[in-house]
Amino acid sequence: MLTVKAPGKLYIAGEYAVVKSGHPALLIAVDQFVYAKIKEAEQGGEITSRQLPTKKVTWHHVDGQAHFLGDTKEFAYVTTALDFTERYLSEQGITLKHFTLHFDSDLDSPDGKKYGLGSSAAVTVATVKAIAAFYGVTLTALETFKLAALAHYSVQKNGSLGDIAASSFTGWLAYYSCDRSWLLKSLERYSLNELLHRSWPKLKIKRLTPPSALRLLIGWTKTPASTAKLVDQVDHSKKNSSLTYDQFLQASKECVEKMIQACETDSLEAFQAEIAHNRQLLQGLAQLTQTPIETPVLRALITSTQTFGGQAKTSGAGGGDCGIAIVDKSLPYKELYQTWKKLDITPLLINVYTAKGGRANG
Repeated sequence: MLTVKAPGKLYIAGEYAVVKSGHPALLIAVDQFVYAKIKEAEQGGEITSRQLPTKKVTWHHVDGQAHFLGDTKEFAYVTTALDFTERYLSEQGITLKHFTLHFDSDLDSPDGKKYGLGSSAAVTVATVKAIAAFYGVTLTALETFKLAALAHYSVQKNGSLGDIAASSFTGWLAYYSCDRSWLLKSLERYSLNELLHRSWPKLKIKRLTPPSALRLLIGWTKTPASTAKLVDQVDHSKKNSSLTYDQFLQASKECVEKMIQACETDSLEAFQAEIAHNRQLLQGLAQLTQTPIETPVLRALITSTQTFGGQAKTSGAGGGDCGIAIVDKSLPYKELYQTWKKLDITPLLINVYTAKGGRANG
């Protein structure tokens, strides 16, 4: 039996704008994971998860393609990633076999509530990595990203795929989203082998090293948020205010690129200034689209961090889940944790995860 893992993610800046092709965001991979165990099966395959003890999908090959039996709704990302990965392997002339896949996750709280760490992306990446390892195929981080991105976007139909990038590359990342309309059309035009080795329009993924004085703190509001729903809400609302929305996109791009520059020049002060700026941009977007990005609890997290001497903002779609704080390493951060606890915000004791051999750190 083989076991692989894929990390969750958190957005640092650039949310919502990154959904627009060619626009950047900063993300991190975190040391909380989805685990996939895979082993060969004699007759047919099986997919199970510790988080879904009453659910199971069985499958077998029909004319060289996976055919799934039962309700696949809860395992849609897994079955789609399995299909894409095996199709790619078939193109390499690899003889397909049956196998069982079992998943476990520490991306949710002990009582099953989601932290907002990108579990659907992590399970998709874990599936691709597990199947590749099972067949003895080595995929680069970019190849893993591309296979998982194709599968994830085929299921969700929206989003930037930045969470797939974080789970595939790990560490601190600058991510510029690809042209997803091109991606869907290209599935009909190219083989998977061709798609994995072609340049994707506007896609750019760059590992970063954060400012050396930076400490990242993460607070969980205990309220889950639906990224897909919030992204759709913003997408629908902005259609009536294209000029203002275009201004948001440009301002967000400039802000994130200044943060990338702050990483390159090792400037915590410049990085924090752009965290505050990105928060203001998201507040303007929320007002424009009437979307609840910054909840009262997230606002309390931000203001308490500012009082402490740092800067903070929502992470991801907002509307719940986590907020992130950027403070100087020299400050007694546990005092801020105590303030958060009084506000009913749970500090998450998680760190940035960089896979062995990765160049980013922090």
